Amino acid sequence: MNPTTVAPAPRAHRRAWPHPVLSLLLAASWVLLNRSVAPAHLLWALLLGWGVPYLLRPWLDAAGRVDWGAALRLTLVVLWDIVVANVTVARLTLGPLQRVQPAWVYVPLASDHARVNALLASIITMTPGTVSAVVDEEQRRLLVHVLNTDDPAALVADIKVRYEAPLLRVFRVGDGNTGQPLDDRSA
Repeated sequence: MNPTTVAPAPRAHRRAWPHPVLSLLLAASWVLLNRSVAPAHLLWALLLGWGVPYLLRPWLDAAGRVDWGAALRLTLVVLWDIVVANVTVARLTLGPLQRVQPAWVYVPLASDHARVNALLASIITMTPGTVSAVVDEEQRRLLVHVLNTDDPAALVADIKVRYEAPLLRVFRVGDGNTGQPLDDRSA
């Protein structure tokens, strides 16, 4: 067996807990919404966290493997970029409007992985000053409106390096740099 290959989870575990991360998020959300760790709320959190993903498993994709280290690094980059973009947008909107150079930009997608592309569009939209308008799956590109850019090519390169490549690593799609499928290289 290739050392980079991870053994699949036991089938019984997958049937009982089809989406463990979703289960955890639902349970935590329930506790936070109720602002209580009373036994009744914890029991409901457990039931909802297990029951909702279990009942919806025919309609949910199989939970894939995630590189949590890459996910944490990407989260920190996105949070930092949101703070920096807020300051930049504030300066632009409070300054002379002649400086603003809006543009529509196409970002070519390196993968047809639905989660990667949806999260890339979401990250772009969450970052002030940019909005992803269309994910064109046929032509594998994302249409982005940017509030201010003097170099659209540099913006596209920045999106691909800062967000798309890490997303490819998070979901273990391609090599995380070019989006090319991984072959069965021996490590």
